[in-house]
Amino acid sequence: MHPIFLILPLFYLCTPTVCQNAELKTLLEIKSALDPHGTYLSSWTVNGDPCVGPTFEGVACNADGKVANISLQGKGLNGVLPSAIGKLKNLTGLYLHFNKLSGEIPKEISELTQLTDLYLDVNNFTGSIPQQLGDMSSLQVLQLCYNKLSGNVPTRLGSLKQLNVLALQYNQLTGAIPASLGDLNELIRLDISFNNFFGSIPVKLAEARQLRILDVRNNTLSGNVPSALQRLKDGFQYENNPGLCGAGFASLRVCTESDYHSPNKLEPFAAGSNGFAKKDIPESANLQSNCSNTQCSNGSKGSHIGLVSAVIVIAIVTVVVLSTFSWYRRKKQKIGNNVDTSDSRLSTDQKDVSRRSAAPLISLEYSSGWDPLEKGSQEFFDSYMFNLEDVESATQHFSEVNFLGRSNYSAVYKGVLRDGSIVAIKRIAKSSCKSDEVEFLKGLKILTSLQHGTLVRLRGFCCSKGRGECFLIYDFVPNGNLLQYLDLNDGDENVLRWSARVSIIKGIAKGIDYLHNPQSNKPALVHQNISAEKVLIDWRLNPLLVGSGLHKLLADDIVFSMLKACAAMGYLAPEYTTTGKFTEKSDMYAFGILVLQILSGKTRIDLPNRQATESEKFEGFIDPNLRGKFCESEAMKLSQIALLCTHELPLQRPTINTVRQELSFLDDSS
Repeated sequence: MHPIFLILPLFYLCTPTVCQNAELKTLLEIKSALDPHGTYLSSWTVNGDPCVGPTFEGVACNADGKVANISLQGKGLNGVLPSAIGKLKNLTGLYLHFNKLSGEIPKEISELTQLTDLYLDVNNFTGSIPQQLGDMSSLQVLQLCYNKLSGNVPTRLGSLKQLNVLALQYNQLTGAIPASLGDLNELIRLDISFNNFFGSIPVKLAEARQLRILDVRNNTLSGNVPSALQRLKDGFQYENNPGLCGAGFASLRVCTESDYHSPNKLEPFAAGSNGFAKKDIPESANLQSNCSNTQCSNGSKGSHIGLVSAVIVIAIVTVVVLSTFSWYRRKKQKIGNNVDTSDSRLSTDQKDVSRRSAAPLISLEYSSGWDPLEKGSQEFFDSYMFNLEDVESATQHFSEVNFLGRSNYSAVYKGVLRDGSIVAIKRIAKSSCKSDEVEFLKGLKILTSLQHGTLVRLRGFCCSKGRGECFLIYDFVPNGNLLQYLDLNDGDENVLRWSARVSIIKGIAKGIDYLHNPQSNKPALVHQNISAEKVLIDWRLNPLLVGSGLHKLLADDIVFSMLKACAAMGYLAPEYTTTGKFTEKSDMYAFGILVLQILSGKTRIDLPNRQATESEKFEGFIDPNLRGKFCESEAMKLSQIALLCTHELPLQRPTINTVRQELSFLDDSS
């Protein structure tokens, strides 16, 4: 047979579809693990092409036709993450957050040497953090928070030289904070709060040159807090670590002699029975004692032998560490040709990626030259712009006297402007804001467009390049939020009269109506985070919605963390867990919960109370603090509205326009 006939079959086998067969097979293997019942990834088919056409939802390819991004956040996936993920060598972004994935994180994920963004947060992952993640030299964002991970944080994570964000909060991690994290010269944000870490905060970490946010709340840390962390100001959060002490921190006690010998503090050379504490020997060294009872007898000779042995051990460990470091550097040089060494975080948008369907999250950090108003937007925002001097003067340089509260992304201060008006100033780090400056400006424009009597008025804002912070200046609302009027005891002066409750419900509905319906100067908008905490009460007991449009300004991981509280209080519509999307109907669900809270005077709404409203047994549902002073027909109507709004099926919930029509009979002046 002529040689050409032997070559032709091989040529025809190499069609584009067949050439991509390896990645196709890998994706189908990943699908069967992520979605074992085939419920959510039905578009991933054996006859499809991940880089052509409408198939393979959430998959994006690069210019070479290779899978570069997988974005499946909030899809309801309830399987496991398979080791096959390591076969997609061109993957730069993996976004699987806000699902129900379980099992351990496979070590094979470390084979994705081009991966920059890894989002596995808000799942049910268990086991330890694979130490192999420390080999992912391109990694810039590592989000593992809100899982059930346990064990120590691998010291090898200190090798991730490009890492900007490390989020490990709300897990079951333990051990000491690795000092190697101080080697992360690009690290801007580290959150290890709500875990079981013990020991001290490493001085090396405190001196990390780019670090702006360090959150260690709710652990069992102890010892002297490094003074270098004072530069972080509000970016350093350390509450609920009773063992911590230090000078120069507002709520820390001064250290005493006993703090330097705390049982929880890891002392590098604490004296033990053989001169060194056993806990200080690195576990990775796996050193065994060579002493027998006779060899280790007391006396000067035994002491000399122990000292010599210790010196030998230190020498061996030093050689091993230096060899490992040298090996790592050589390995990194081999795979580092495509690593971006600039200070700027490349967003996924800047890479040569063809997008369809669910787009990956934008990066969390701004470029080093961040200044969202330097590109000719000043004129548009002119009437809203404050300078840093105005903000600092209003708050007396953020004095503790003016401190009002703190959330997981901001601190709020009371302030007095030059004209004498009282304001509330929300202080937000740039790492909590959208990193794409175009999107950030769009968010600001939306915030400034929201002007309505039922919304807390935004007076203006200030973006400080030097401080790396953005400040939102709102009118100050004196009477707190709706939470302060719930769960009260009989006779409490804050118990709301029936007429005030009806008025508040109508006011909230009016505010939602304004948001949902487009105006000439604003788009239709979904609030996404309606709750009793987001309803402020003015001195006339009028409700004012706060936080409207903020999700357009904040980074996605911040928005996701806010959802935790929203879900815990019952405001999150049930369909969100399967769709991952907010709609006007999800706002209506939250509104229905609010109505039930206002009627009952309780923050928690359980099934028996809702059944009581359906059976018209108002005695068991309406707030007993009213002592029967309410209108039963109005209570009946409001209860029906609330139950319709909280219907499990979103299509069965009314629109806000319909609700306002139903409420209009209560007061013709609405």
